[in-house]
Amino acid sequence: MGKYKNIYLLLIVFSVALFSEACENPHEEKAKKTDTFTGITPDQTGWGVTVNFYDSSYTKAILKAGRTRIYKKRYETVLDRKIEVQFFSKETQKRVSKLTSDSAIVDDRTKNIVAKGHVVIIADSSGTKLETSILHWNNKTQKLYSTEFVKITTPSESLEGWGFESDQNLNNYKIYKVKGIKR
Repeated sequence: MGKYKNIYLLLIVFSVALFSEACENPHEEKAKKTDTFTGITPDQTGWGVTVNFYDSSYTKAILKAGRTRIYKKRYETVLDRKIEVQFFSKETQKRVSKLTSDSAIVDDRTKNIVAKGHVVIIADSSGTKLETSILHWNNKTQKLYSTEFVKITTPSESLEGWGFESDQNLNNYKIYKVKGIKR
C-alpha cells in the first residue's frame, strides 16, 4: 500500500480540483474580467441585481438585471441579461408601465437610463405597446424618448416612425417622422 500512497494522494487532489471546478456556476463570468468592448475592468460585478429609484417618499422605478457591472470612474452601471424596469406613478404609487430590453446603461450621477436592443414598453392602463432599438428615460422629468425607429401599437391603431417622446405611461406621446398608420 505504501507505494500506492502517492497515487491515491494524486487522485484525491485531482478529484477535488475537478469537483470544485464543476461546482462553479457555468453562467457566471469571473467578476474582474475586462470588458472586451471598452477594455476597462468593472469595479463591481453582480448577478440577479435589483435597483430602486426613489424620490423622497415614493418609488419612481424598479430595475432588475441578470448581470450588472459598475464602473465608478465612468459613473456608469452597465446592465444586461434580461432587463426589466417597472415605472410607478407619483400620485397613485401604482405601476404605470413595464419596460424590457436586452441591455441598459444607468448614468450613476443623474440616474438616467438608456435601454438598448429589443426594447419593449407596455402601459398598464391603456395596453399601449412601444417597440424600438434604443430608448432613453430621463429620471428627473420621467420622460421617455428615442431618435430611432419606433412602433407604437394601441388597441385601435399601429403607428411607425423615427423619433419619439412620451410620458412613462405612454398616455401623451409624439412620433416625429411618422412612416405609417394602420387602423
